[in-house]
Amino acid sequence: MVKKNILIKPLITEKSESLSENQNQYTFVVDKRANKVEIKKAVEEMYSVTVERVRTLIMPGRFITRSTRSGLLQGRKPAYKKAIITLNEGEEIDFFGDL
Repeated sequence: MVKKNILIKPLITEKSESLSENQNQYTFVVDKRANKVEIKKAVEEMYSVTVERVRTLIMPGRFITRSTRSGLLQGRKPAYKKAIITLNEGEEIDFFGDL
């Protein structure tokens, strides 16, 4: 697998932001077929950091219902694989750059 296909996007939520500030952990949405070794290599190559630990979990798909003017709309959000990366002390990833 190519590293661009392994890391889909960083996951930016309140919980992931608190993990990155307090525990030096970063969260990514990754390809479902990628394993921990491939994820570690992809993060190290893309961001030039040293990865200490990788935890993965598959988030199940959810059913979504919205109320609109024309009635109820029902749909599904797809399942995805999430990886929580722990970096070595003193290293960090800056997703936002100079905002």
